[in-house]
Amino acid sequence: MNYTFGFIGVGNMGGALAAAAKKGNADFSAILSDMNTKKADSLANELGCVSGDTKSVAETAKYIFLGVKPQVIGAVLDEISPILDTRDDRFILVSMAAGVAIDKISRGKYPVIRIMPNVAAFVGEAMILCAKNELVTDGEIAEFNRLMSKAGKITELDEKMFDAGCALSGSGPAYVFMFIEALADGAVACGLPRDKAVDFAVQTVLGSAKLMQETGRHPGDLKDSVCSPAGTTIAGVGALENGGFRAATIDAVKAAYNRSIELGK
Repeated sequence: MNYTFGFIGVGNMGGALAAAAKKGNADFSAILSDMNTKKADSLANELGCVSGDTKSVAETAKYIFLGVKPQVIGAVLDEISPILDTRDDRFILVSMAAGVAIDKISRGKYPVIRIMPNVAAFVGEAMILCAKNELVTDGEIAEFNRLMSKAGKITELDEKMFDAGCALSGSGPAYVFMFIEALADGAVACGLPRDKAVDFAVQTVLGSAKLMQETGRHPGDLKDSVCSPAGTTIAGVGALENGGFRAATIDAVKAAYNRSIELGK
């Protein structure tokens, strides 16, 4: 039997994308594999699909998701290449390995879609960067975008910009979570109960992001609109500036960018 989706590695990200593919397709068909066979079996049971080994995925899936760490993707390709080379039907490799260029996945002969999702795929709100090589048709990339639409917002990006994009959207959720935790800690220090502090911080970040997304206003403009003269907010903004908030955030993105480049060497 042939499957639309095949996943080699169903860790956090692979599992989230498999679940999103299920939500977006009434005729969902997939085969899952993982070094932890119990994990693959459990997710397959949950999604109503099948589990198997890496060989089975390489033999039978159209979109083959490589959900493995950058350090081992070469070994996985070595394992499945002899199988891929014997196929006479259409398949596309889908890589989500940070820092690993399409050329290293394609090996000059395989159609490849490279994506960089983030953890918000779990709730269908990921920012997903997407690029392809010349062996993938425009029709296929359109089909892929449709099939994976429930994972979040998919944006095509020149692969040369992937390291920068990954440093922001791929790693960015961690920075946002730290900010939310810090907001809550500050409120707890002021006497607010922890559960209330976390709830307020989450909704504040969510609402602020939605306001900016829907209005299209510049973040500086929106920030200024909250800062009344001699008010509480401008006092807080001053404290953030004194603490190097902007510089630290910029440095975080740059550090992630540099690490992404290192992983690709």
